[in-house]
Amino acid sequence: MDHAVVIGASMAGLLSAAALHRRYAKVTVLDRDTLPTADTHRKGVAQSRHAHGLLASGRAAMDELLPGLTAELVAQGALEGDILGRGRWIHGGHQHTRTDSGLTGLFVSRVLLEGQVRRRVAALPGVRVLPDRAVTGLLARQGQVSGVRLAGGDPIPADLVVDATGRGSRTPSWLSELGYEPPAEERVTIDLRYGTREFRRRPDQMDGDLVILLAPTPQVPRGGVALALEGERWVVTMAGYGDGGPPLPLDQFAAYARSLVTPDLYELVTMAEPIGEPRGYHTPASVRHRYERLSRFPEGLLVVGDAVCAFNPFYGQGMSVAAMEARALLDPDVRPLPFFRRVTKLLDAPWDIVVGGDLRLPGVQGQLTPRIRLVNTYLDRFHPAAAHDADLATRFIRVANLLEAPPSLLSPAALLRVFRNGAPRALPALV
Repeated sequence: MDHAVVIGASMAGLLSAAALHRRYAKVTVLDRDTLPTADTHRKGVAQSRHAHGLLASGRAAMDELLPGLTAELVAQGALEGDILGRGRWIHGGHQHTRTDSGLTGLFVSRVLLEGQVRRRVAALPGVRVLPDRAVTGLLARQGQVSGVRLAGGDPIPADLVVDATGRGSRTPSWLSELGYEPPAEERVTIDLRYGTREFRRRPDQMDGDLVILLAPTPQVPRGGVALALEGERWVVTMAGYGDGGPPLPLDQFAAYARSLVTPDLYELVTMAEPIGEPRGYHTPASVRHRYERLSRFPEGLLVVGDAVCAFNPFYGQGMSVAAMEARALLDPDVRPLPFFRRVTKLLDAPWDIVVGGDLRLPGVQGQLTPRIRLVNTYLDRFHPAAAHDADLATRFIRVANLLEAPPSLLSPAALLRVFRNGAPRALPALV
């Protein structure tokens, strides 16, 4: 095969190009942005200033696609540490017990991560990353996508086109133009509003922890996360569901932190020195396009990343799922429907985690099934038990990092530990 075109120099697009270069003589990545030469924010990634989680599964996929990437990032200041041993994971108001999980976290800003991935991909043999190229349509003949059309009308022929343009993907409308049915859409309305500030970081702060996560609860539908970053910084992002989100002035930002389920983030934002400008953002919904359910789809076209499934960003799954989808492109079979079926197996677990968690919260709109109700009731006992049970805490962090499927939390061994060690003995983290 000769030429693959990837639309969008997003993380999903760049990592897809890293996979495709192993099979195609030429890979061209097209992006409508003017891409920066330095590691800085860009218009097409408006959320880049906020905290970005890189899960263990995503890190492994990226290192497989771009060997040595983690070491390169660490050499540029990214931090490593045991995800559970050097973190505070507070769910349901209970802090999971600390233990050596065996999972090494990588704590890095979005701009450094994306910049290094873009440099690595652009240096691959046969790969070109072209900025200022807006794709306005597909070229097709006899049920086969044969390339893309740029703004201004210039055609670019291709044997394969991969749409990695994110939430604004035009593939559903392009399918209609070609005479195909667009995919069904699942939507969970979350009305998530979040704000971010950065602070200077000292190694002695927060007892040396590198990550603090306060998950929202039905009683307090607000949450927050702090991540240690390169450049001796903390990035603190807090979010609210339908409540306007955290105000950005420092005193009001701190007051919002004080309203969360535990005072951990309040302690951080009141003792650390603020730097930079605060930023806010809004995500109205989690959206999943069900391409795998279509019976007809043009050959030569694939869709990846947020263009397939855009998660609630508070869960930090997007980049990691995109990396695993890109790794799925290493399979010799890149026919659309088999590919979408493979991707579905990757998406089901994180989608269930997000939807189940969000539908516990007031104001979130979606289908609350009996199964979700049952799982959420179980988790109300699981989290207090994990506050003093290292096995349960490790199981949960492995599921959260997409290394184990959610049913592992319901194994006979886990059930026994939960109902033996659950709520009566556990204390909220605030106590």
